[in-house]
Amino acid sequence: MALYAELHRHLGGSVVPRVLWRYFQRHDRELALRFPEYSGFEEFYTKPRDTLDEYLELHTLVENVQSVETLPYFIYRLIRGAYIFENLAYLELRYTPYLRTPHDLSQSQRIDRMAEIVEVVGKASQLPEYPIVTRQILCMHSRLPDEVNRAIVDLASQMPQYVCAIDVAGGDNHYGDRLDEFVKLYAYARNLGINTTGHLYETPDGCHPELLPYLMRIGHGIQIPLKHPELLPEVARRGQCLEVCPTTYFKTGTLQDIQDLKIIFDRCFDAGVDIAICTDNAGLHDMRLPFEYESLLTQDIIDFRQMQACQEAAFRHAFAWPYQQPPTEMLTDLLKPESMPVMPGV
Repeated sequence: MALYAELHRHLGGSVVPRVLWRYFQRHDRELALRFPEYSGFEEFYTKPRDTLDEYLELHTLVENVQSVETLPYFIYRLIRGAYIFENLAYLELRYTPYLRTPHDLSQSQRIDRMAEIVEVVGKASQLPEYPIVTRQILCMHSRLPDEVNRAIVDLASQMPQYVCAIDVAGGDNHYGDRLDEFVKLYAYARNLGINTTGHLYETPDGCHPELLPYLMRIGHGIQIPLKHPELLPEVARRGQCLEVCPTTYFKTGTLQDIQDLKIIFDRCFDAGVDIAICTDNAGLHDMRLPFEYESLLTQDIIDFRQMQACQEAAFRHAFAWPYQQPPTEMLTDLLKPESMPVMPGV
C-alpha cells in the first residue's frame, strides 16, 4: 500500500461536494433552496471554469461558512476522508485565516481573531483515530492590504506548533502591481526563519521572477518548464520543488492539451527539478490524490519510476515531515529479516 504526502491542498477547496451540500441543507436556507438536489450542486461545484479568476470565486462559497464554530465539522470530515480513502500520511492545509474571521468586525479586530482560527484548525486536525501528520500553511492574499498580510506572516512565526510555512494566494495574475510589497514580505518571513512557498508561474500572467529567490517551493510553477525552461537550472540549483496539481489546470482553463503535462514532467526530470504531485482543491475537483497519480500513469504522462520519484520528493520537501525517510522506506526497514521479532517457539 502506498502512503502519500499532500503538499498543496486548500482548506476551502478541500470540502467534498456531498459534505458541503449536506451542510447547506441543514444550515443555509438560501443555498438549500438554490440547490435542492445533490446532483445539481455537484455539477455546479465541480464543473470546469473558463479562467482562474472565475474558478477562485468558488472559494468564497466555502470561506463564508468556515468559521470558528464550523471549522471542526469540516476538518473532521476532511481528515477522515484523507486517511481512509487517500492513504495520506502527511498533509499540509493552506488557507487565509483572515477570511475565516467575522466580516462585521474591524480590520484590527479580525487580525486579532486570526490566532483563534489557527488554533481551532490545528486542534481539529489532530484525530487519534485518523493519524496523519498535519500542518498549516498560512496564505497572504492579493486582495488583502499589506498590514493584514504582514500580520499573517507574524502569526506564522508565533504559532510554529501548527504552522509550517507561508504562501501567497488570490491568483498569480494579480500580484504584478504589488510585487515590491510581496518581495518585502517574503524577505521578512525568511529573516524570521519561516518556510516559504507561493502561487507563482501558474498562469502566463503570473510569471514574476522577482519572487522566485524567496521561495523554498513553488506553488504550481508550470509555466517555468512550459514557457521559461531557461529558468529550470536555477530552480534545480536552489533545490526548489514544483507543487504540480494536474487536474487544476484543466478546471481553470490554464491548459487545454494533456500533452502539456508531459512536457512539464519531462523537462523538470531532465533538469533535475523535483515535482510533488498534489490535488490543490480535492473537493472542487472531486479528485483524490492517489487518482492524480493513477491518471498520470494511465495517460502515459509519467512512468512508474517517475511516479515513485514524485512520491519521494513530496516527503523530502514536506516542511514538517518529522522523519528522515518516507513511510514506505520505514516499513521496508521494519520488514527486513533482521528487524522481525522472533516468535516464541519458532
